[in-house]
Amino acid sequence: MGHLTDAQFKNIIETDEEMSGEAVEVLLATDYKITQHQLLFAKSRAFDLTPINIKRCMVTETTYSKLDKDFCKANKVLPLGFAGDHIIIALSNPFDLHVTSKVHEISGMKVSVLLGLQSEIEKIVDDKGDQHQAVGFGDVVEALGADYESEEDIDEDDFSDEDSAPIIKLANRIIEEAYFSGASDIHIEPFEKETRVRVRVDGVLLNRLTIPTAASGALLARLKVMAQLDIAEKRMPQDGRIIFKQYNKRGVDIDLRVSTAPLNHGEGIVMRILDKQKSTLPLPALGFSDRNLGLYRELIQRPYGMILHCGPTGSGKSMTLYSALNEINNSDICIRTAEDPIEYTLPGLLQMQMQRKIGLTFASALRAFLRQDPDVILVGEIRDRETAGIAVEAALTGHLLFSTLHTNDAPTTVSRLTEMGIEPFMISASLICVCAQRLMRRVCKSCKKNYMPEGNQAEIIQRALSWTGKVPGVNEDGCPACGGNGYKGRVGIHELMATSEELIKAINAGEEAAVIKRIAMRTGMMTLHQDSMLKVKEGLTTMEEALGTVPPDMEEYEIDHNV
Repeated sequence: MGHLTDAQFKNIIETDEEMSGEAVEVLLATDYKITQHQLLFAKSRAFDLTPINIKRCMVTETTYSKLDKDFCKANKVLPLGFAGDHIIIALSNPFDLHVTSKVHEISGMKVSVLLGLQSEIEKIVDDKGDQHQAVGFGDVVEALGADYESEEDIDEDDFSDEDSAPIIKLANRIIEEAYFSGASDIHIEPFEKETRVRVRVDGVLLNRLTIPTAASGALLARLKVMAQLDIAEKRMPQDGRIIFKQYNKRGVDIDLRVSTAPLNHGEGIVMRILDKQKSTLPLPALGFSDRNLGLYRELIQRPYGMILHCGPTGSGKSMTLYSALNEINNSDICIRTAEDPIEYTLPGLLQMQMQRKIGLTFASALRAFLRQDPDVILVGEIRDRETAGIAVEAALTGHLLFSTLHTNDAPTTVSRLTEMGIEPFMISASLICVCAQRLMRRVCKSCKKNYMPEGNQAEIIQRALSWTGKVPGVNEDGCPACGGNGYKGRVGIHELMATSEELIKAINAGEEAAVIKRIAMRTGMMTLHQDSMLKVKEGLTTMEEALGTVPPDMEEYEIDHNV
């Protein structure tokens, strides 16, 4: 802090309640010889606000979309961007509380305040500043260790301890900004000379921040403390959970599923964001085609049997299962769930969190549920033979059971259960349906451009749907609505394989997945590829995104399918 401690600064600003912010700054500059940068960080600590290097900001076409430029000039405010329902602004005088109130009234958004130097804010608002990179996630967080003109602006020792204020703020800002940007995961990845922070937005990993190695160790330790993990154990992977509400003052009510792993240049952390304020979506909003939606709604009303969802991590399985349970949930039935972790809390559901350290696994939870008279059971994942066996038995004894498996498509789920040691006749007797799914990015509605596909693209969509016509494409420049990406949001694609008499015979005969897939398609199943092409036809996504998510079916599966 230079020549002034936090206690001294707080004492000065509390000495005379009527003293203006400018008068306090003059007093500090003249009597205490405090530089502008030292004062900036003193104010940030006193008011628990983040400083930012305004020199890295520039005016874009969206800068003054919510706040008029004349208002910004008069109040020395610089709009930096938007994050969810928040508008991020920079100002120099945190004493003037009515400015943030005005910003809230004018914009109709919640206000997140960052601190900047008044001279730098005035330069940009008055169009006198140099052109620099646009402000972004990295600039907001980088201000905690900003590269200002003097090395005395921040003491590097502040970043060596996981309990120091800058490290605590850095950890919080990384999580908050990832949440406000709509990210599903945060990756903190160590390399030889730096540590990289990336976030996954709409299924795509985006670079957000580079942290020097001097600060990365303390950051990782801080996150492990928040997740209640052993900070001394760096040789073994660990799993934990952060209840973020108790660590922030913005009311961000999220949990994070934390996984650490020892890597060649240190520990890496991946955090899955679980938004507790986010509600489940109705089934029609998940991307089901009309045929699949009607069939799935019919199948989940069955009194007993097994409904399985398959796909990789992050393919939307949990959301679909929650939506299905929400649809059938009423006061007449008892629904029990065994989850790891509990991602959403739904009224009317009795949910159990797995605790593997004490022996509370999916198998033991399932055994307990069967003694508690449930009608519907959700098992988070079938991972082993024991869980699979109990799940099949539950489905055969009058219970409707939902669960997930990690397989590529619906037909291979039967092979996976067989490999786990489940007899084919048990599978065919208990299975109602298997739903394989993926998530694809939606093309931006505001800036998409339609074109007529040619060559290989035209041939692929013709084979899949027996259809030709214009399809959407990405606008390379994007627009403010999608942040210049060309995509915004995601939509699900599904491969719904319902059991039939012919399919049951094939399962009992031990047929391989390729034969089961041909039979399922012959009886009406639409493959993941066909459903992805249907989304292209409907203008929801692009050919590039669809083919990048699911490859085309092999020619042996090409049959006449009337969509």
